[in-house]
Amino acid sequence: MRYRLTIAALLMGMAAAATAHADIRLAYVDIQRALNECRAGKEAKTQFRGRIERLQSQLEGEQGEVERLKRELEQKGSLMQPDQRQNLEDDYEKKLRHFQDDYKNTRDELQEKDNQVTGAIVRDLATVVREIGAKSGYTMVMEKGTLLWAIPATDITDQVIRAYDAMNVRPGSLGAEAERDNSKFSPAASDEPPQEGGSGRSTILK
Repeated sequence: MRYRLTIAALLMGMAAAATAHADIRLAYVDIQRALNECRAGKEAKTQFRGRIERLQSQLEGEQGEVERLKRELEQKGSLMQPDQRQNLEDDYEKKLRHFQDDYKNTRDELQEKDNQVTGAIVRDLATVVREIGAKSGYTMVMEKGTLLWAIPATDITDQVIRAYDAMNVRPGSLGAEAERDNSKFSPAASDEPPQEGGSGRSTILK
C-alpha cells in the first residue's frame, strides 16, 4: 500500500510540475506487450514451441515405456520366476528414474533458456526506449506496470516495437552494446566483459 501511495504522490507531483513547466514531456511503454509483439519475441516463441513439442514427444515415449513395464509387473509379476520379476522391477525403476530426471532437467533447461532470451530482448527494448526518449525530448518514460493511470496518447509502445523491428538485430545485441558504452564512463569499469543474463519477465513460454 505504501508503494502505491508513493507512486501516486510521485505522479501527482509530476502532473503539477508539468502544469507549471510546459516543456516537461512524459510517456510510458508496455514492455510486456512489446516483448510479445516484437519480431524477436514472436520468433523466440515459435522456436520454443517447436522445441517443446519435440521434447514432449520424447518424454511421452519414455512415459509410455514406464507405464508398459508397470502394467507388465502388475499383470504378470506374480507368475514370473523371482529372478525374472526382479529384473523387470529393476528395469522399471531405472526407466522411471530416467523419465523423472529427464522431465525435471528438460523443464529447468527450458525455463533457463526462456529467461535468457526474454532478458536479452527486454534489455534491447530498454535501449530502444532510451534512444526514443532522448531523440523525442521526453523528460521521463515509465513502464506501464508502475502507472496508476495515463492517457492513451502517451503510450509509445507501438513506436518502440516498430523501431526495434526496423533494426533487425540479433536479440541481446543492443543491450550488450549499451552496457559496453556505459562501462566506458563508469568509475568501476574494468577489462572484464559485461555479464550475460539479467532480469526479465519470463513470458515467451506462456
